[in-house]
Amino acid sequence: MSTLRGSPQSLSNLTKQTIDQLTVLVKTRLKRMQYRPGLIDGLIAKTGLDLQPP
Repeated sequence: MSTLRGSPQSLSNLTKQTIDQLTVLVKTRLKRMQYRPGLIDGLIAKTGLDLQPP
């Protein structure tokens, strides 16, 4: 399941949420992403970012 969509509280449909609900939702999604290092690796690879110091 995608981290950004596919659930009843999808990040693509946040307009009906209160700020407290959004805070909980974002913290939960970030926590899930923490345990999926492939997401960060994919982001770095796709963007071509160089994380080595100059």
